[in-house]
Amino acid sequence: MTARFATRRAADLAIEHLVQDMGIERTDIFVSADGADASSGETADGADVESGHPGVPAEKDPALGEAIIVSIDLANERDRDGVVGRLKDLGATSVETE
Repeated sequence: MTARFATRRAADLAIEHLVQDMGIERTDIFVSADGADASSGETADGADVESGHPGVPAEKDPALGEAIIVSIDLANERDRDGVVGRLKDLGATSVETE
């Protein structure tokens, strides 16, 4: 199963929900940019917008480009519909199950 996210932050949040709430092993989840270049996603968000540390300037030019891809190797296909729904709820712009 493969889901696309516009921001790295949304992808990270989805991964945490899959692991903590749905019991999917972290070793069964893979993350990459949708393309050859490094990417923070298609839209700046979270740490790409502000550093979160007083006195530390925000990143002014994050490596925006392609979507963030989250691939899940489901051990139990019975969980597929629930995982698809959760990914969409958490901001996936698309989910492919094949």
